[in-house]
Amino acid sequence: MAKKLSETLKFDDKGLIPAVIQDADDGTILMVAYMNKESFELTLKNKKACFYSRSRQKLWLKGESSGNVQKVKEIYVDCDADCVLVKVKQIGDAACHTGFRTCFYRKVESNSLKTKGKPVFDPEKVYKKSK
Repeated sequence: MAKKLSETLKFDDKGLIPAVIQDADDGTILMVAYMNKESFELTLKNKKACFYSRSRQKLWLKGESSGNVQKVKEIYVDCDADCVLVKVKQIGDAACHTGFRTCFYRKVESNSLKTKGKPVFDPEKVYKKSK
């Protein structure tokens, strides 16, 4: 019987592997998250990005709250098999929970952070957070 692909990956001591998420069309790095074996297998099966939330200690289907789903187009594994690159079609305007298209919207300039771009949605409205 053939090994599952997830069994060939090198997960860390917490059972996680970093996943770099990239827009399949324009190459923008949208975010970095972590996957465990279960979320990796679900991503392969459903062709939608699924992660493991370290803060919530549970599986997290990208877009389950915001509607900003990531449809998987391609997955690459690095040379050491300890990191994956997931190329996606971003559904909705933003990948970041802060409302920006990418989680990498802050640039280091003169030893400080400069925000690049503007949020494309209001997280308070999307996630219905209360103050």
